[in-house]
Amino acid sequence: MTDETTLAELKSAVQAFNDARDWARYHSPRNLAMALSVEAAELLELFLWSADDGPQPPVASREGRVPEELADVLILVANLASRLDIDLGQAVAAKLAKNDAKYPAAQVAGRLEKYDEY
Repeated sequence: MTDETTLAELKSAVQAFNDARDWARYHSPRNLAMALSVEAAELLELFLWSADDGPQPPVASREGRVPEELADVLILVANLASRLDIDLGQAVAAKLAKNDAKYPAAQVAGRLEKYDEY
């Protein structure tokens, strides 16, 4: 896989990895959602105690772990989408369209408020 790997190729690679290990029995949507939360927390932990104007993550030895934790998060997202038969490309496109309506660029550019606060 390369930087040009498509979502479909990623999904297929993750599925093949899981199939080779017979892990589908453990991949209920509930378990995958919980695992996703755990992996996202592991990513967040790398940035714990970072100063806004300081290095991020704050400890240099953590930098190499960021791509691995991001990959873990994406793998679990792919697993969950596969298990629930969700087309991630379609889901992202639909969510971007919804967010575009909620957050018109001309109205919210540079602002941090939520859609119901401006």
